Amino acid sequence: MTDQDQRWGIIGGTGVTSLEGLEIKERREMSTPWGAPSAPLVVGEIEGASAVFLPRHGDPHRIAPHEVNYRANLWAMRELGVTRIIAVNAVGSMHGSMVPGSLVLPDQLIDYTWGRGHTYYEGQLEQTEHIDFTFPYCETLRQKMAESARRHGLPCTAGGVYGCTQGPRLETAAEIVRLERDGCDIVGMTGMPEAALARELELDYACLALVVNWAAGKTAELITMDDIRRNLEAGIGHVGQVLRDLMQA
Repeated sequence: MTDQDQRWGIIGGTGVTSLEGLEIKERREMSTPWGAPSAPLVVGEIEGASAVFLPRHGDPHRIAPHEVNYRANLWAMRELGVTRIIAVNAVGSMHGSMVPGSLVLPDQLIDYTWGRGHTYYEGQLEQTEHIDFTFPYCETLRQKMAESARRHGLPCTAGGVYGCTQGPRLETAAEIVRLERDGCDIVGMTGMPEAALARELELDYACLALVVNWAAGKTAELITMDDIRRNLEAGIGHVGQVLRDLMQA
């Protein structure tokens, strides 16, 4: 299969319920063995490349991180022919160089979630599998996004550890200290089980994280949704630029 034959999947996180530059062909209501996806899947083209867009939290934003049907979302994308996925995630930062409004392309993650439907291998199966998850993100996609960011002079860190917490509440300052001690650089609520499910379905998957706040206790101020929205607005153009470059590659 050539690059031209492959279909992109874009999963939008907090604040990303639509995708600029997507020429919409159709909206698909999908059903899967795992239930319904978060929203109708938007099928179209970006820069001439075939793409499917799905807002992870629904449209409007209504589904909490621990209630997202990750299995249905990934399954539906594969059913529509998606072979590679860019997951856009809004995150908090614990690292001094990963400032609000900047991009991070993590290369590792630590999962702190519980109770989520985290695998397709359950129930009365004839055979189960144990996927290799040593490196949870597709390195080829990560490098292409890093090259785009460098070319355009965008604030971007190509590497880091994503700590995925349960949500929907934000973390305590003590929890952030623990995450830092564990080696995490950024924190979010939706990175897992999404990445592992993509691996089970043999889909190329990478995270394009947008820092929207300093993590709890990293500044004297409390975290507010107004601050998060401002940083989303400041950085969402960077996200769009990287995605458009990928579609043109």
